[in-house]
Amino acid sequence: MLFARVWTDNSDKRDSTDMEKKGVEFITALTPLVSALAESQSTAVQGVSEPPQSLAAAVAGVTAADAKLGDELRTKERWADLKDKIGKLSKVTGPVASLNAHVEVTDLTLALYSAVRTNAELNRDPDGDVSNLQQAVAIDMPVTIVRVNRMGDYAGLIQNPALPAASRTQVQGQFAHEVLAVQDSVKQLTDDLQKAVDNTQSATLSSSLVSSLDSFRRGVESMVRGADPVGGEPSVATMTTAQSTLQGALSNLAGVTLREMDRLLDDRLDSLNYRRVEAVIMGALALLFVAGALIWPAFSRRREAEPAPAPERPIGESTRDVALNQPPGGYGGPGSYNQAPGYGEFDPTRRERSGAVR
Repeated sequence: MLFARVWTDNSDKRDSTDMEKKGVEFITALTPLVSALAESQSTAVQGVSEPPQSLAAAVAGVTAADAKLGDELRTKERWADLKDKIGKLSKVTGPVASLNAHVEVTDLTLALYSAVRTNAELNRDPDGDVSNLQQAVAIDMPVTIVRVNRMGDYAGLIQNPALPAASRTQVQGQFAHEVLAVQDSVKQLTDDLQKAVDNTQSATLSSSLVSSLDSFRRGVESMVRGADPVGGEPSVATMTTAQSTLQGALSNLAGVTLREMDRLLDDRLDSLNYRRVEAVIMGALALLFVAGALIWPAFSRRREAEPAPAPERPIGESTRDVALNQPPGGYGGPGSYNQAPGYGEFDPTRRERSGAVR
């Protein structure tokens, strides 16, 4: 019973860890997509109708991941709908309409991130480091990419003289909202990564994240300075430069985080495999002990039931010899009442009764 409980618990943990690894693999394919959509959005707002080449490659990568993992992660319908909307982006004209269409698509991409995270049970991971890393890479990072890109594109619309006056107020309000949202996202991302470093036993996690996170935060600070939320006059050139740097830093940070997550999950699988072998050995020993406990009493009873073997008679010994060799107390033995002396023996304590006897 104990072996069955250990085996079941081990199998459940292995299955859960395998599912989490599949979620990490799918999120790895989604990371280039959210970056490519950000690039597509910026070029569309600037009036370029042709989507960037990175978008087609990213879509192909997610399609391959969905074909491999979509049934288990239940992403087939979501990805089919999102892929259809991505294909229609190039048909939208006008900077405001293009931006709104990209906003819808990126919102669906974030929802796909959340679905993968939930269906792979990454959000229920028991270890603190993996739990914080999945929060950072599946929520904070894609949200930050989307928010930073929207902030830059809304700033570009504000500076665009072709923007209708009726839409200018709405765009300015949305720009201010995105500036605050970026700051909140960066703070949340930093906190989650710091918690992961504080709770991990990995020797490489801290050193891997520090440089990437510092580069990312410097890019965000440059982006916010270019946005100039206090003065209200964003510098599009400064923001564009900072945005390019920030995208690279964020992609690098996402790659480092995903590799660390995969390594931590591999270490967990190795530990579970060792415990499985250990459980098999202990289970085999338990079966041997049980078998021994069942067989030994039967063997002992069999030995007790066997009759004792009769003593062997020496070769040449007659029946009379056996009778004369009776144990003490028997006739003719040392303790016999009517013991007769041996032939030729003389007993001085006994007298002759009569001559007739002689």
